[in-house]
Amino acid sequence: MSQNNGQTQKKSLSFALKNFFGVGDAGFVLMSNVETFYFMTFLTNFANFAPAVAGVINSVFSIIDACLSWIYGGILNGTKAKKWGRYRSWLILTPWIVPFIYTFQFIRISDNEWLSAIIIIVAAVVSHVIWNIGYVANATLVSVVGKTPEDKATLSSSRATWNNIGGLIWSYAGLPFATLLGSKIGEKNQWAGAAFVLGWVMVLGYFAHFKMTEGYEEIEDEGHVKTAQQNKISIPDMFRSLFQNPQLIILMLADLAKWCVKFVTAASAIYYFRDAAGNPGLMVPYALCIALAAMVGAYIVRYWVKVMPARTITIISYIGMALFLFLIYVGYTNPTMVIVFMTCAQFFYGVAFASSPALYADTVTYTTWKTGKNAAGWIMGLQNLPLKVAVFLRGTIVAAVLASVGWKADFCAVGALLLVFGFKITKDVVDKAQREIDARNA
Repeated sequence: MSQNNGQTQKKSLSFALKNFFGVGDAGFVLMSNVETFYFMTFLTNFANFAPAVAGVINSVFSIIDACLSWIYGGILNGTKAKKWGRYRSWLILTPWIVPFIYTFQFIRISDNEWLSAIIIIVAAVVSHVIWNIGYVANATLVSVVGKTPEDKATLSSSRATWNNIGGLIWSYAGLPFATLLGSKIGEKNQWAGAAFVLGWVMVLGYFAHFKMTEGYEEIEDEGHVKTAQQNKISIPDMFRSLFQNPQLIILMLADLAKWCVKFVTAASAIYYFRDAAGNPGLMVPYALCIALAAMVGAYIVRYWVKVMPARTITIISYIGMALFLFLIYVGYTNPTMVIVFMTCAQFFYGVAFASSPALYADTVTYTTWKTGKNAAGWIMGLQNLPLKVAVFLRGTIVAAVLASVGWKADFCAVGALLLVFGFKITKDVVDKAQREIDARNA
C-alpha cells in the first residue's frame, strides 16, 4: 500500500518487511529475558529478600500480569486512533517509557523489605502494562500490513525468526553482558543495568518496525469516518468477536497446547540430563541444537506458505511435534537420540510459532467479514492469553510430566486434532472474505 493524504492502496511487502520485521521482537526477547531468567535470582541473591518475600513478589505480579493479559487489544480497538494509525502509533508512543520503569523492577531502594517489595511489584506491573500495549500493537500489524494469507504468513515467519534469534543471542550473551555491566556499575546493579540497556534495544527495534510499516496502515482522520467506525469497537463487540467465532476459541486452545509443550520441555530438560542421563553438561549442545532448529523452522514457513496454506502448515507442525516427542518417550534412555528427537520437535515448534499468528490474522478477516467490525487488536492480543495460562500451569504440568513424559506428545496430538476438526477457516474462506470486505470499503 502507498499512503496519500490518509488513504492507502495495496502494495506488496517491502524487502525490509519480508526480512527484518521482527527485529523489535528480538529486542523484546532480550529485554524480557532479564526477568524470565534472573528475576528470582535478583530477588534472593542480589536484593537479599527472604525467600518467602521473594515468592510473594513474583506471585503477586505474575497473577496480576496474567489477569490483565486479555485487555491490551481492547485498549487498541476501544480508544481513538492516533495520528500514525490505530496500531502503528503505539510502536513509538509508549515503548520508550519502559526502560525507565522496568529498571526499578531490579532495584531494592530501601532496607525496609516490604516497602522495597511493593515498589518492585508496582514497577513490574506498570512496565508490563506499557510494554504489552506495544507488543500487541506490533503483533496486530501482521493482520493489518498483510493483506493476503501469504503475506501474513511471511510476516509471521520473519517475526518468529527474529524472536528465536533474540533467544539464541541471549543464551550466549545475556549473562556475560550483565556481568560486564556489573563490573562498571556494581554487581548488585547489573540486572537493573541490563534491563535498562536492553529495554532501549527493544525501543529501537520497535522504531524500526514503525519506519518499515509506513504507508501500510490507513490513517483514521476526518475523511475516513467509515474506517474509524469499523475499527473502533465496544466491549460487547469484543466479546461477540470471541464467543461468536468458535474458530478463534479452537485456535486459542490449540495454542495453549503448543505453549504448554514449550514451557514443559524447557523446565524439565535439566531434570532429564542431570538425573536420568547423569550428564548435565549435555545441556549446552542441547540448548544450541533446539534454538537453531526452532529458528530454521520459523524461517522456512515463508517458503512453505507458497505451496500450502498456513492452516495446513500449522497442523503438520503439531503432528511433527507429537511424533518426535513420542519417540523421545520411547527412546529416553539414549541421551544422544533424545537430543536428536528434541531438535526435530523444536524445528516443528518453530514452524508452529511462525504459522499460528497468521491463523489469528485469518480470524480477524473472518470476524470482520461476519460482523462488519475490525477487531484486529483485540483478536491478535488474545494470543497473550494462552501464553499466560501456560506459564501459570507450568509448575503443575512439569510435576506430572516428570512422572509421565509421554504427556508432552499428548498435548501436541490434542492440538493437532483441534485444528483439523475445529479450525475451518481455509485459504478460500479468507480470500472470499477479504474480497467482500474490500468491496464494502470501496
